[in-house]
Amino acid sequence: MPGGSPADHLPGRLTAAGELARVAAERAADLLTPPAPVRLGDVVPAPEQVFPDPVADFTLTPDAAIRVDPAGRDAAEQLAGWLRPATGFPLPVADTTDPAEGRLTLTLSAADAALGAPGGDGPDTGGAAGDVALGDEGYRLDVTAAGIRITAATRAGLFHGAQTLRQLLPAAIENGAPVTERWTVPGGTIVDRPRFAYRGVMLDVARHFFGVADVLRVVDHLARYKLNHLHLHLTDDQGWRIAVDSWPRLAEVGGATAVGGGPGGWYTRDDYRRIVAHAARRHVTVVPEIDLPGHTNSALVAYPELAPDKTAPPPYTGTEVGFSYVDPADERTYAFVADVIGEVAALTPGPWLHLGGDEAFKVPADSYRAFVERAQALVAATGKTIIGWHQIAPAGHVDGRVLQWWGTDGDDPATADAVRRGARLILSPGNRAYLDMKYAPNTPIGHDWAGLVDVRRAYDWDPGAHVDGVPAAAVLGVEAPLWTESITTRAEAEFMIFPRLPALAELGWSPRHRHDWAGFAERLAGHGPRWTAAGITFHRSPEIPWPTRRPPSPQPARTPA
Repeated sequence: MPGGSPADHLPGRLTAAGELARVAAERAADLLTPPAPVRLGDVVPAPEQVFPDPVADFTLTPDAAIRVDPAGRDAAEQLAGWLRPATGFPLPVADTTDPAEGRLTLTLSAADAALGAPGGDGPDTGGAAGDVALGDEGYRLDVTAAGIRITAATRAGLFHGAQTLRQLLPAAIENGAPVTERWTVPGGTIVDRPRFAYRGVMLDVARHFFGVADVLRVVDHLARYKLNHLHLHLTDDQGWRIAVDSWPRLAEVGGATAVGGGPGGWYTRDDYRRIVAHAARRHVTVVPEIDLPGHTNSALVAYPELAPDKTAPPPYTGTEVGFSYVDPADERTYAFVADVIGEVAALTPGPWLHLGGDEAFKVPADSYRAFVERAQALVAATGKTIIGWHQIAPAGHVDGRVLQWWGTDGDDPATADAVRRGARLILSPGNRAYLDMKYAPNTPIGHDWAGLVDVRRAYDWDPGAHVDGVPAAAVLGVEAPLWTESITTRAEAEFMIFPRLPALAELGWSPRHRHDWAGFAERLAGHGPRWTAAGITFHRSPEIPWPTRRPPSPQPARTPA
């Protein structure tokens, strides 16, 4: 028989039939598979443009690998570190962008990152498709059934894109041990970039001291929601928390107390370097604050010669403000300021140094202004850009000066005048952004001097139009301060941070037209199970429709063969 007997063709036919059966089975599974449990538009903060593709869901499998440009490898390693515990998958990372080599690809490419989203508007899109210049922190995320690609022009952009991918996986991805779950990512494209360059949280470690591990955990919370600055309030009446070699008693004596008589504590230079390095890997810039000329009782206990009467005050463990200050008429004070900010600036790679400047009630106005102007010059001499609370507004302007506005009434002529003279603003309104304000009258910790700040109040305002006479172009960004007079533990801090931190993160990142309370509340609700899985304490605000479904159970332990 030409070509051989029928038996000669049987193995090939069986192979072809087996392949057809395999393909048919895969297609049937795809048809029967429920949609991804997370929608492409469920991300917090809301991306600028979202283009869902319901037929392009991707499922992560045990053989998946991550491929990345060598320059972006750290973002890929962190992504793998987030995904390995819950999936149990090895997720190897290799330095290549060949799509054939892996199903998750991270690419650093300015040209590709500038590409517009695919044609056609999806139901969740933030606007018409078109070219988007992603800048220093933007990214593009493409999800198809064949794989996932994150593209950005910078390492920070890749990192933010990886955080978005993390949110698009089921909430169980936050578990610390393997769980049974179908790891499906919704299909489509996200093109995203931040509205404001500065998006931060302030942690007060002076009223109550928080150790390095607690601060690192706060950094991780910031990075999860694309916040990029951690402001550390390092000094106050109750404690001095950073070692200064030229003035050693600041930490040894001034750091020994805390509100309520607690043990206090301080960061060694190595401690501080560890915080800075951990933050830098997550594209978070540390902003150190040395509060002057007021809020200085701890420094005066350590060095009485800095006090106006040259007498050491008793250590202070209460919560009143405005009673202490360094002597603005003594040259020794300015030597102290120069030494302290010089050492702190040398330890801090970021561009900012915060000089405080608030609530110096006992310093005469002329003396206060003169002190601030000299201190500003000392900061500038270190090469850093000064940030100060908005009370420094009347002082003369220096290049780059930033005022942190914490008022409760947007009618502030002094601040508006400082902006006209060249200052920029970070918005931290006490009745919107202060994380130490109570949620409700029965909140067990926190304050209410600025009013009650529930989640909607934290969300429903526009930083670009909040202070009268200050245009959006003069707003550098937003920051949510957490003062710790009543907060003593990490769990208490997290309870006050969540769920308001994501609200402030969305104000800082998302374009104004993407702000919508109802949509935000629905998206935020899906993060409750994530926080539970990750062991994060949070306030179950009644404003948010939290899901009732229980998270997947951990896989049973395997018995070694």
